[in-house]
Amino acid sequence: PNYAGPIGVTGSAAANAVAEVADVVLAIGTRLQDFTTGSWSVFKNPNVRFVAINTAGWDAHKQMAQSVVADAKVAIEALDEAIGGYVAPADWLEFSQARIGEWHAYLDSWKERGQDGAPAYAQVIQVINEICEDDDYCVSAAGGLPGELTMGWRSKSVGSFDSEYGYSTMGYEIAGAWGAKMARGSGDVIAWVGDGSYLMMNSDVYSTVMTGHKVIFMICDNGGFAVINRLQVDTGGAEFNNLLRTTRHERYFHVDFARHAEAMGAIAEKVERLEDLAAAFARAKAADRSYAIVIDVDEYTWTEGGAWWEVGVPEVSDREQVRVARSALDAEKKHQRVGV
Repeated sequence: PNYAGPIGVTGSAAANAVAEVADVVLAIGTRLQDFTTGSWSVFKNPNVRFVAINTAGWDAHKQMAQSVVADAKVAIEALDEAIGGYVAPADWLEFSQARIGEWHAYLDSWKERGQDGAPAYAQVIQVINEICEDDDYCVSAAGGLPGELTMGWRSKSVGSFDSEYGYSTMGYEIAGAWGAKMARGSGDVIAWVGDGSYLMMNSDVYSTVMTGHKVIFMICDNGGFAVINRLQVDTGGAEFNNLLRTTRHERYFHVDFARHAEAMGAIAEKVERLEDLAAAFARAKAADRSYAIVIDVDEYTWTEGGAWWEVGVPEVSDREQVRVARSALDAEKKHQRVGV
């Protein structure tokens, strides 16, 4: 009941609200990097103190933390014994639980929104999340999906969610899902992949069919690299060269991802309406080999978690949108913690 969700740029509004006022932060096995900390802007309490448990001394000392260089499990057990019967104040728990309730209500609200054009990522995710089995395994890696899934996917069991986002590894979704299916004894593996990542590395769709390691591929097509387009626009730039339709091209056309997956041995279908997605997923679950579900998603609609991310913006520009973005950057930078 006290789990507030993920933190930072790809985090929940609940976790970021709790972090904003926290007075003690226990950081276990984390590098406290840019996305996790919202470029060091999510911890706004001027008196906040960090206790960092890590096997790497460098990470344990970040932000002048009280460092504990140790195995995580051993350190937690020692801390538990040291603090004895301490219980957090009731008003603190009430505050955090209220924020958690608001976040879940926000996620649930996506299910109530109608479809006007292509659905949002969040709508597609909520449909699949609701009907998947407890032992199903979710894999993502690059583009907008890791953020959308980290925020919106509510895991039903421990160790059932893999978001390889350290290097935004485009194509890992497919190869990694193949490996996950090899390693897991039960449940379906669901690989979430955008059209951009799919185009960059898709050959292991064939491998999953050939070796008999069934994977369900959720191919979400937003017409290019929409999350980078979002970043481009949010920092004051004009849309250019991220969405396929804004590229310089002689021939612009849509790839038939369903037929492409079929050519590599998978069963595949394209779903046009959100209301038909659950039935398609049921067919994928029942299939005897890898199955690809292709669905168009809106390139401009995103889940919002409330954290800021520092991305450089020119100080001088003839473009008004860039000047506005620069002013916003300067304002947000005032909230950053200055540490070591």
